[in-house]
Amino acid sequence: MTLLRKRILTILQLLLFLGLGIFIVWWMARGIDSNGWTQIRESLSRANYWLFVPVLVILVLSHYVRALRWKILMEPLGYQPSTFNVFNAVMIGYMANLAFPRLGEVLKCTILARYEKTGPDKLIGTIVAERAVDLVCLLSIFVLTVLVQIDTVGAYAAGLLQQIWKGANEQFSWLRLLVAVGLLVLLFVTIVWFFRRYSHLKPVQAVKGVVKGIWSGLISIRYIRNKGAFILYSVLIWTLYYAGTRIGFYALQEVSHLGARETLSILSFGSIGMIVTQGGLGAYQYAVQETLVLYDIPRVMGFIYGWILWIAQTGVILLGGLFSLVVLPVINQKKDRPVK
Repeated sequence: MTLLRKRILTILQLLLFLGLGIFIVWWMARGIDSNGWTQIRESLSRANYWLFVPVLVILVLSHYVRALRWKILMEPLGYQPSTFNVFNAVMIGYMANLAFPRLGEVLKCTILARYEKTGPDKLIGTIVAERAVDLVCLLSIFVLTVLVQIDTVGAYAAGLLQQIWKGANEQFSWLRLLVAVGLLVLLFVTIVWFFRRYSHLKPVQAVKGVVKGIWSGLISIRYIRNKGAFILYSVLIWTLYYAGTRIGFYALQEVSHLGARETLSILSFGSIGMIVTQGGLGAYQYAVQETLVLYDIPRVMGFIYGWILWIAQTGVILLGGLFSLVVLPVINQKKDRPVK
C-alpha cells in the first residue's frame, strides 16, 4: 500500500507541474494577437539558426564538465569510474528528470553502478552535495545580477518594495516595515517551535531531513581531495550556461544588441523558471519574457527567445539521453560488474 501511495503521489506531482507548465504556455500564447504572431513568424524567418551549433556544443560541454565534477565527489568514496560512463549517466539522469522530478538523480546513480564498481546508495550523498553547491552558485549569480544592475534589476525590485511599503499618504511607511519585520520574526519563532514540538510527525521529519541533507552536502565538500578543480568546474559550468545564453542573443535580430548584463539576468531568472515546472516548460519562457521586458524588449520577442533557449537545452538533453541509453550497453557489454 505504501509503494502504491508513493507511485500515486509521484504521478500527481508530475501532473501538477506538467499541468502548470502547459497552463503557463497557454496563458502566454493567449495574450499574443495576430500582429504579434506575424512579428514572431517574421523574426523566425530572419533568425540565424547556425548559431544553434555553438550553443548546442556549449551545452554538451557543460554536462561533460558536470560529469568531471561528479567524479571528484566520488573520489573520497574510493570510486574511480570512467569519464565516459559518468557523462552518459549524467545525460540519462537529465532526460529522466524531464519525465519525473528527481527520478534522474536516483537513476544516474543506479546506471553508473551497473557499469562501474560503485554503490548507488553511497552516490546519493554526492548528488546532495552537487545540488547544494549549485544552489550557492545560483544565489551568488542573483546577488551579482542585482549589484551590477542597480539601475534596472535593482530599480525594479526597489519599485516593487516601494509599492508595498507605501502608506495612506503615498510615502514610505516605517510602521508597515516594522510590522512586516515583526511578523517575519514571529513566523520564524513559530516555525522553530512547531518543528521542535511536532518533530515526531513524518512530514516534519521529511522537511528536516531535506534541510539536513543540504547542509551535510555542503560540509561534505571539505573531504574533497582536489578542491581547486571542484571549484573550477563549478564556476565553469555556470560560465558555459552564461556563454550559451549570450550567443543565443545573436540568433534573433531583435535581441542581438543585448549584452553581458542582460545575459546575467536571463541566466538568473531563467534558472528559477527551470525549477518551477516540469523541465521548465512554460515557466522558463515566462521568466525570460518578463526579464527582457525590463530591457524594453517586446513581450512577443521575449516569448520566442525563451522558446529558442528552452528548445536548445531540452533538445540536447533528449538527444544526449537517448544516445547514452543506446551506446552505454554497447560500450560496456563486457563490464557487467557487481555492485557493492
